[in-house]
Amino acid sequence: MRKPDTIEHLYLDFDGFFASVEQLRDPRLRGRPIGVVPYEGGARTCIIACSREAKARGVKSIMMVDEARALCRDLVLVPQKPELYRRAHNALVSEIGTVIPVDQVKSIDELSCWLDPRHRTAPVELADRIKTAIRYNIGATLTCSIGFAANRHLAKIASDTRKPDGLTIWHPEDAPAQLARLKLADIPGIGRSMAKRLARAGVVDVPGFMALQPKHARALWRNVTGERLWYALHGYAVESPETERNMFGHGRVLPPDGRNLADAREMARLLLTKAARRMRRANFYASALYLWLRGYERSWGDVEALGEVSDDMAILAALGRLWDHVAVVIPPATKILRIGVTLGELTDAGARQPDLFADDDSERQRCEELTRAMDGLNARYGQTVVSLGPWSPPAGGNVGSKISYTRIPDAEDNW
Repeated sequence: MRKPDTIEHLYLDFDGFFASVEQLRDPRLRGRPIGVVPYEGGARTCIIACSREAKARGVKSIMMVDEARALCRDLVLVPQKPELYRRAHNALVSEIGTVIPVDQVKSIDELSCWLDPRHRTAPVELADRIKTAIRYNIGATLTCSIGFAANRHLAKIASDTRKPDGLTIWHPEDAPAQLARLKLADIPGIGRSMAKRLARAGVVDVPGFMALQPKHARALWRNVTGERLWYALHGYAVESPETERNMFGHGRVLPPDGRNLADAREMARLLLTKAARRMRRANFYASALYLWLRGYERSWGDVEALGEVSDDMAILAALGRLWDHVAVVIPPATKILRIGVTLGELTDAGARQPDLFADDDSERQRCEELTRAMDGLNARYGQTVVSLGPWSPPAGGNVGSKISYTRIPDAEDNW
């Protein structure tokens, strides 16, 4: 395995991305502590993103609003605007691309770039050009932290060490000493459960992990991930393997006035229709539908076999059967806090084998043709103009579109 002798990757992480975009959109929010919440009037929910001003007062993401306001009495709550964040992301990626080609978009607020020989000799100048382009061509509220290192994983860790608006350069000879100063929890890929497993094996800090043999790290993880992380931290040129799509789904926290079973069922229909549209755009069929509901004290869930389908008729019919099966065990007065639907066990459209016993050549094909016609009309008008059954999104919208950390939403998600 190759071990670079110089920096080869840049990793860029936008600071408080969602809150910063809100401050860019509304000048009245600049310099003020703001918290982004899931819906309008979300006083009984949690903060899903916060500005640097709010962070300075102790507010954190995934903190309940009442707890956040106890720390910061003048906290301004702003409902999420997923379409705004998607457009901001696209504009930023395009702007950065004028300075250096973007190698990989890792999430809506993180990306990485491969450094050519010219960039490797002048990282400070490159970072300054990127920050200047963002500041003057997008907006001054949007700042980023940049890390340089021999591989992408080390560059990401470096970018996290100096925030906000930071710049960190770890040359190969510097990285071991810099890593030794960090905690295991600071290393991407070492979560709370893995840290406990490492502790049981006597590994309690980063130097202890670095001192392991790579096969030992693999054994502790019980898969190749541990070995890959070991090589990445030692500065080797490790590239993440291609991931395969295995599901399409949506989840949503229900507003306080919509936490009954009837409203939860309607929300499940809307979310599942959105997920099915995404699946069809990616040319997949699904063989399983998963449903889960979470109350204040417990959760419920089940799965329904589909038989390689993609049309709304089959998918929504399966939801009806699945809902009836799950709802029968839920007390009628139960408050449903969150709901989620997932289409899984995917098959590429080109590899699908029609079921001879499911009349695929007639009824199924007619359903698929009708679904394609509905998708075509919605695409033509850029909104949901036709659907199977009623289409009544809740106040505030954002059905199937929400703050997304690992997936870049499509414009169609907002139809």
